Amino acid sequence: MQKVRKAIFPVAGLGTRFLPATKAIPKEMLPIVDRPLIQYAVDEAREAGIEQMIFVTGRGKGAIEDHFDIAFELEKTMSERGRDLSVLTSTRLAPGNCAYVRQQEPLGLGHAIWCARDIVGDEPFAIFLPDEFMVGAPGCMKQMVDVYDQTGGNIISVLEVPHEQVSSYGVIAPGKRDGRVTEVRGLVEKPKVAEAPSNLIVSGRYILQPDVMRILERQEKGAGGEIQLTDAMAQMIGNMPFNAVTFDGRRYDCGSHLGYVEANVAIALDRPHLGDALAASLRHMLNDR
Repeated sequence: MQKVRKAIFPVAGLGTRFLPATKAIPKEMLPIVDRPLIQYAVDEAREAGIEQMIFVTGRGKGAIEDHFDIAFELEKTMSERGRDLSVLTSTRLAPGNCAYVRQQEPLGLGHAIWCARDIVGDEPFAIFLPDEFMVGAPGCMKQMVDVYDQTGGNIISVLEVPHEQVSSYGVIAPGKRDGRVTEVRGLVEKPKVAEAPSNLIVSGRYILQPDVMRILERQEKGAGGEIQLTDAMAQMIGNMPFNAVTFDGRRYDCGSHLGYVEANVAIALDRPHLGDALAASLRHMLNDR
């Protein structure tokens, strides 16, 4: 069983929900307190033992590449002024540890993953959707890798949601369950509430075998007129182990305004130098409403 060494970050989206903020800044560079969303995802990947980060980008996403490069002028100036450079340590990715590939057309998540096929090669790989901000100890991907090391095959992260919300997500048809690990017997993308096989939704983290790339190569368009990763994954069920891990932690949908604000508040409350002051400020604001 091959180790999971590579991860794909699909970051080619236009971020139209957050206009005008995302007119010139990629949505993945929007900060949660003082770190961009993409930084949190990369840190989660490193914790899980991922060695190579693959960014599937689009036009106007150069800020992501710049973020993970060495900022010589900035570091020189900070050094001369006696400033602590350790805050920038996690932002550096060595050339051999990162790769960038363009998705030239917005044809869906499945197509974005397929764009990285040559870099992935014949290895299992992880996928991170940075909009899905996952907070846990250990992180979501580390929890998944720990299960993968025992089961192999394909692993997806899932969360339980109220049944009336399932039509907004990919949903699994569950099989046997062992603690937080559930066998996946089927996958449905954005089902009607009455037709959903469960309330376990796919939550933006995947470990997939390279076979999915060959399926995506001939995959037809699905929901929303896009090439859906869920449809390709469904074709692998039954041919190899396919399991879901219920994430032990908190998840914030930073593709929505409410989720983004909630994530900022939650992370700020966890910070020793911010938490108490922010809590007092929030109580004061709520009392004034």
